[in-house]
Amino acid sequence: MRLIFKQEKKKTFFSRSKITKIFSIFVPKYLAMSKIATNIRVLRDLKKLSQETLAEKLEINRSRLGSYEEGRAEPPYDLLVVIADFFNVSIDALVRGDLSKTDPEALMKIGKNRILFPVKVDKDNNDMIEVVPVKAMAGYLNGYADPQFIEDLPVMNLPFKIVGKHRAFTIKGDSMPPLKDGTIVIGKYTESLNEIKDGQTYIILTKNDGVVYKRLYREKKKSGDTFEFHSDNKTYASYSISSKEILEVWGFVCSLNIGEYKPQDLNMENVIRFLQSQRVEMGK
Repeated sequence: MRLIFKQEKKKTFFSRSKITKIFSIFVPKYLAMSKIATNIRVLRDLKKLSQETLAEKLEINRSRLGSYEEGRAEPPYDLLVVIADFFNVSIDALVRGDLSKTDPEALMKIGKNRILFPVKVDKDNNDMIEVVPVKAMAGYLNGYADPQFIEDLPVMNLPFKIVGKHRAFTIKGDSMPPLKDGTIVIGKYTESLNEIKDGQTYIILTKNDGVVYKRLYREKKKSGDTFEFHSDNKTYASYSISSKEILEVWGFVCSLNIGEYKPQDLNMENVIRFLQSQRVEMGK
């Protein structure tokens, strides 16, 4: 006679730190896949293409495209580049944005950087300018390519005619006198780094430093284009940044000095009050 002992299954418990680690790995990946899936569908519908037609143009089979649009698989980086080039959008907008929340008719393409901008106009069909207030500056690095982030920004209209895409940024610090901490600087979008003129001031978005306002000089090196960032306040040392680190450039157009307010008082309500006192029309 054989005796058979039933082996009890060992229960597995995950610690809180283990669960946190699992979520930190898989949740962001799932969210990214979900946005990519949505954006591919939105862009395909915008071009009025069938899955089969788009798959042919991307040189993949229809079932593979379907897995991407349904969020069952994630396109490899080389295919993301192909998709971004085909739809003429930035990879950042494709991966991190949510194009389903943006009116397709309000999107415009700017330059070779293939960045999508929502276009807003007032009752007279004049372009409105997004204002990036102090609180939004910290999130601009992550949100600059997200149409929903840009759409949520307050907007304004200057009392004079502007041509091209403009945006207003709230400058921090005292490195660029006579502009004070909290000054609103309005810049015009620079489509190519080749358009940068030595000695002119620009609002620059970089991968590591976020938004800065500096005077730029081109510095040629064997490793490629590098730009020197200079402060007008000479107590701040200049530094160099590779062109590969630069995400956006806005050329200086004008500034609005809200010097009557202290830095701690620079909330959106006070900014709007100042702009209205200068006869600057505000929207949303």
